[in-house]
Amino acid sequence: MSELTPLSIPRGFRFAAGTAGLKASGRPDLALIVADQPASAAAAFTSNRVTAAPLIVDKEHLSATGGRVRVVAANAGNANCAAGAAGLAAARATCEAAARAFGCRAEEVFPSSTGVIGVPLPAEKIAAVLPALAGAIGAGPDHFHAAARAILTTDTVEKVACARLESDGRTVRIAAFGKGSGMIHPQLVPHATMLVYVLTDAAITPADLKTYLGPAVEISFNRISVDGDTSTNDTVLLLASGASGARIGAGDTAFAAALAEVCTSLARQVVADGEGLTHVVELRIAGAASDADALRVAKAIAHSPLVKTAWAGCDPNWGRLAAAIGYSGAAIDPGRIDIDFGSLPICRDGGRAPEFDKDAAHAYVSQREFSIAIQLHQGAGSCVFWTTDLTHEYIHINADYST
Repeated sequence: MSELTPLSIPRGFRFAAGTAGLKASGRPDLALIVADQPASAAAAFTSNRVTAAPLIVDKEHLSATGGRVRVVAANAGNANCAAGAAGLAAARATCEAAARAFGCRAEEVFPSSTGVIGVPLPAEKIAAVLPALAGAIGAGPDHFHAAARAILTTDTVEKVACARLESDGRTVRIAAFGKGSGMIHPQLVPHATMLVYVLTDAAITPADLKTYLGPAVEISFNRISVDGDTSTNDTVLLLASGASGARIGAGDTAFAAALAEVCTSLARQVVADGEGLTHVVELRIAGAASDADALRVAKAIAHSPLVKTAWAGCDPNWGRLAAAIGYSGAAIDPGRIDIDFGSLPICRDGGRAPEFDKDAAHAYVSQREFSIAIQLHQGAGSCVFWTTDLTHEYIHINADYST
């Protein structure tokens, strides 16, 4: 049995954070994760066809090493995307510099970037600080938290989740940190940005890691949206050091559950820190013809400016929900739709519920967090999805992001 825990750092990893001068604020902007030995790796990347240079290099390196990573070098302040050949050269130069600093192959380095798109990445600034960071890495909580903070951009808080479980007579630790606040609608595939690094000290092969990462991502990071924009840099990386001595093969339900808990916790933290939000909304879709249809409905609602601005104004305008359901593309019968705000009946059989209480509904959606349940009465399909409202502050943050 697994449980979410206070910070419990997996063995076999060390961390560091530094300032390379990429953020205009002058704050730390480079995070390092260093495995004592090459760690098994599995990754999921954005489905955006405009893909940042580090992701291209990551895929090449995972293929070249058979899924092994020694160093993760993640910078904030510059996305290293839409920079052409210069962007690829910068990503590779970062890997070469990290390889020199930590005595590994360049192919064992996993670069990540987040920040402004279309600006050349000055890799020489990263290379300049790596030797000092190599002498400052550590496995303590301060090192871990410093790395978690260094990758933040418009985030207001760091995002961390941990779990422990017993396996093979040994304690296995899982810990993750990530960033994400805007440009959040991850569409991750196994083959302002969300970056997530999940670490475990279990001994798991790269092939088996892939079997765990896909399902965990699907019910967590692929079930959140702040603004409907899919970033060019979205990455989730899962590393296994093996330092606990506990060997886990494919199909271990306890490990799968713990990983899903950590990923879901981090995904919800990303939504809760959405740019400019005043409300976090849980959508519970049931009775769809399929799980895919349930997801279509959730996304139609989550991406509707009319719905999101109603939430921002604490307006219980359920008609906007019904409209989004109707154009979602899911199989529906308009006369069989039921909607509840928490325990409050709002819509029954496609029309206003007899018990509908506008004042109570307004009070309910005035809370910072609330849940909306939708029953379609079409089948057994379902999903849970987390999203936010759309506010003036979101517009302010993103109107001058690059200036």
